[in-house]
Amino acid sequence: MATFLVILHGLLAVALLGSITHQAIAVVWPAQSKAGFVNAYRSVSSRAYVNANIILFLTVAALGSVIYPIYRVWVRTYLENARLYPAVGSFEIKEQLIALGLGLLPLYWLVWRRPEPASTSARTAVTLMLCFIVWFSFLVGHILNNIRGFFGL
Repeated sequence: MATFLVILHGLLAVALLGSITHQAIAVVWPAQSKAGFVNAYRSVSSRAYVNANIILFLTVAALGSVIYPIYRVWVRTYLENARLYPAVGSFEIKEQLIALGLGLLPLYWLVWRRPEPASTSARTAVTLMLCFIVWFSFLVGHILNNIRGFFGL
């Protein structure tokens, strides 16, 4: 069951990663036309991603909290005994960033709910912060999962 939850957590994290990255690129680097792949990628409606990103973030965080005790008891203990302190520390930073991301979600929803000219810089800032949190968390989680797999935990 734990393996299934870790795989589901990872798949939903990839979906969130793609969605928030797509939105961040469209916000930071908007396109004037849809001609070509790069312009089509940049010319999406950024507002359409807000609710999906919030639901995905909450779902991935909830799944992470369900599998967290397994990490805390089995994986972290091994990492500390193996003196892999940078890996342990990076996960601690990930935990703090996820908590900040959960706190940013109401602001994220609010700035995307307002009309266009009033909150452009706030939208950009909050979207980029969430994008950074998601990317950092995904990379740390992926690397720790690989460490776990390499050492046969």
